[in-house]
Amino acid sequence: MANQSFPGGPQTRGMLANALGEAMMRHQQGDFAEARRLYKLVLREDPKNFDALRLLGVVEAQRGHHDKALRLIRDALRINPGSAEAQFSRGTVLVHLRRWEEAVASFDKALAIDPGHASALVNRGNALLQLRQPEKALACFDKALEVDPTRSDAQNNRGNVLLELGRLDDALASFDQALAIDPEHPGTLVNRGNVLLRLRRLDDALASFDGALKRDPRFADAWNNRGNALLELGRADEALASFEKALEINPGLADALANKGFALMSARQFDAAAGALQKLLELDPQFPFGLGNLWYAKLRCCDWRGLDRLKSQIESGLRTGKRAIMPFAYAVTFDSPAGQLRASGIYAQSVCPHRVAGWQGPRYRHDRIRLAYLSTDFRAHATGYVMAELFERHDRATFETIAISMGFDDGSEMQSRLRAAFDRFVDVRGKSDSEIAALVREMEVDIAVDLKGFTENSRPGIFALRPAPVAVAYMGFPATTSADFIDYVIADRIIVPEAEHGSYSEKVVYLPNSYWVNDSKKRISERTPSRAEAGLPETGFVFCCFNNNYKIRPDFFDVWMRLLHKVEGGVLWLFEGNPAVSRNLRHEAQARGIAPERLIFAPRMPLADHLARHRLADLFLDTLPCNAHTTATDALWVGLPVLTCAGTTFVGRVCASLLAAIGMPEMIAGSLAAYEAAALELATNPDALAAAREKLARNRSSQPLFDTDRFRRHFEAAFITMHERHQRGERPASFSIAPLA
Repeated sequence: MANQSFPGGPQTRGMLANALGEAMMRHQQGDFAEARRLYKLVLREDPKNFDALRLLGVVEAQRGHHDKALRLIRDALRINPGSAEAQFSRGTVLVHLRRWEEAVASFDKALAIDPGHASALVNRGNALLQLRQPEKALACFDKALEVDPTRSDAQNNRGNVLLELGRLDDALASFDQALAIDPEHPGTLVNRGNVLLRLRRLDDALASFDGALKRDPRFADAWNNRGNALLELGRADEALASFEKALEINPGLADALANKGFALMSARQFDAAAGALQKLLELDPQFPFGLGNLWYAKLRCCDWRGLDRLKSQIESGLRTGKRAIMPFAYAVTFDSPAGQLRASGIYAQSVCPHRVAGWQGPRYRHDRIRLAYLSTDFRAHATGYVMAELFERHDRATFETIAISMGFDDGSEMQSRLRAAFDRFVDVRGKSDSEIAALVREMEVDIAVDLKGFTENSRPGIFALRPAPVAVAYMGFPATTSADFIDYVIADRIIVPEAEHGSYSEKVVYLPNSYWVNDSKKRISERTPSRAEAGLPETGFVFCCFNNNYKIRPDFFDVWMRLLHKVEGGVLWLFEGNPAVSRNLRHEAQARGIAPERLIFAPRMPLADHLARHRLADLFLDTLPCNAHTTATDALWVGLPVLTCAGTTFVGRVCASLLAAIGMPEMIAGSLAAYEAAALELATNPDALAAAREKLARNRSSQPLFDTDRFRRHFEAAFITMHERHQRGERPASFSIAPLA
């Protein structure tokens, strides 16, 4: 019908009808250009033709011209306001314009005219989901399925609502029903994979994503989510390849960039991770936790460029309630208790929106208190190394101990030791949060101890479901969780002064001495390596800091470099967490006038050998805003003096707590200037250093820090008090444990 025009007279109506019919046929065939031309041709002869106006609006919307589409459909509705289809079309365009409330109003008008309009019900549900009204959205999808049980899109979207509501089993059933209607739909297969991920059915999730990719190999979201499944399965290299494939297909897929950054961090490629996260923020400056992840990645490889600007952006974001930084990254790199409360609270609400309000079960009456520890780290991990002897020494007449293990089996000697340390060791890998919470309730656990908090591979959703009458935070996460589902945090008066209770959502339980537990069976290799074997010069003072590299900050590094200027022949011995660290820190040293070779980097090695090489160092220098924790106890256990500077947060006071508990408060500096002066005195006065070593050697066996059984009795007294309060019907409250003889 090219170059068509209509003659006047009685033939016109028929010609218009034919043109409109052909336009609709071309429209259905997807020939939008020809359909658009024909609709416009009809409207040139009949400007008030309702069908041509409405359908031309639909074509414009399909071509991405949504503002133009809205005007055309509005003109059509002026001609026929009682058309359900026109109201539906208007609502659909408004959805594309993200004008959700107006879209719902249009769908409401369509449904007032035609209550059985299934598509209007489905799209109304989608808009309500965007307005964070999931219950109303669910009602829409249910109604649509009553009207037309074969609507796979309604079943699929119903599954998405149920997933958001945390009803994972119901969501999976909806996705399965959608696939029974349309087995080839890749989007539904991806959604099914997402719920399987949440259910911890990782192999099934991977199969679902692979099924989607078999049907659509260029489905970027499927590649991205496949990467998530692989990452959870510990297949980091394959995960990274999947994220790369997603970005090859869709370079603007922000989720894939974020996941690539996370995968690179898991692989300890922190400089590459920082590059990916920088691109993410260029693409989407508001991406959840993007700023904090970039900040943390840069600190992990000691890339200090642009840190001040990043810090300011993170602090500003937190003040306005944005998801700016993960709680652990904030805890170990910032110095504000109030800021930590905000960071943890924002995160807790984000990852645990569905919570049980308080314990809703009975008061158990057991002969022994059932004490369950939940962790992914019952293996060769820092938590296992420090807590193993405590688990072994628990008073079995008073406590029945249970390990709820969510981590992988590393086959290590430590994991075997930990398995034998409990009355029951329950492997719950592959179980969902709700399944684990149900298991804990079924076992009638009296006190559940969270050893992870908000650290890597944590499962806070379990505690959000209130699996036990009393929930306690200990060891893994050195800060407040700001979560109403954790009752107590175990601390001491140095790390959490009473004046800071307002910055903790938990009630604070004070142990005497230090809150930190140690394993007095920790083995040190008998053989000490030579200085040459450790990469150290044959002579010269050895300053040492085996802290994680993210704890090293420019102000402390400045102090260390000034010390090297003043201590001739001295070197600084650091842990090398990744290759970028040595490159960046040597560059920073050179910029401060220190020869790069005076920085020596220690590679990873087995713990017993790592402890033995401490004997080659002269003085351990601590960091702020995050102190040495396990690394300080390692040094003190071997007999290496540790010098710290007291900070303003939990993580910045741990080393002070350790030094007080070993009877060496003189090694706690009150300011950076005092820290520098003390380090210089110890490095240049051999008698002062020898006195510190001798005192440490005496105190190691006489002071409380390494007295695991004394700690155990204080620790158990805290649990007994918590349990007794609950049994009396009393709410959690802060309290102190008196020192026991």
